[in-house]
Amino acid sequence: MLGSLRDLAPIIVVILFFQFAVLQQPLPQLLDLVLGLVFVVLGLTFFIFGLEMGLFPIGETLAHAFALKGSVFWLLLFAFALGFGTTIAEPALIAVAGEAATIAAEAGVIATTREATEGYANGLRLTVAFSVGLAIVIGVLRILMGWPIHWLIIGGYVMVVIMTLFAPPEIIGIAYDSGGVTTSTITVPLVTALGVGLASSIKGRNPMIDGFGLIAFASLTPMIFVMGYGMVIG
Repeated sequence: MLGSLRDLAPIIVVILFFQFAVLQQPLPQLLDLVLGLVFVVLGLTFFIFGLEMGLFPIGETLAHAFALKGSVFWLLLFAFALGFGTTIAEPALIAVAGEAATIAAEAGVIATTREATEGYANGLRLTVAFSVGLAIVIGVLRILMGWPIHWLIIGGYVMVVIMTLFAPPEIIGIAYDSGGVTTSTITVPLVTALGVGLASSIKGRNPMIDGFGLIAFASLTPMIFVMGYGMVIG
């Protein structure tokens, strides 16, 4: 808990400085703010404790088990399912997809009915989740084959730039944000543990060099797929 307070201290200092020194106004609803801060500290404390106790170990254990099993098919299927399942459950993605659907309805891009907005949001979530699942598969193949990560990343971003020229303007910002919200509280711990555990289990692979980088793919592919999704529905 003290560690969580230390991590939050810079944010608290920034807010207090601008509130009192720049805006020169008292804090509104002080009791609610203090109570909310307590909840944030508790939530962050239990979240980090849960990661260290559960998610990281299970990710590494599964990676070791699949490496020992020696079946590339099941490993890649697990990688896709892990990327898809963790992303579809990301709270940040749910929030962004819902907001994007609301704005699209207000702008007349889609119908203003509940069915249309829910369909748009769900389609966006499924598209992003599928893209992350594919990204984790590519990342696992990179670890298995020893491919250099920089060429894959460079090629991916070249594709992002090219698609930006042709995608509908309304979807470009959402696509770029989708690349960020996928790498959040649920996806990052499990995917990172998978990469490190897999690299540790394969002879000739360095966990520091080969174990990391899966998150980069998970941030890249949603931009490509969401812009493609915008072209299709547009």
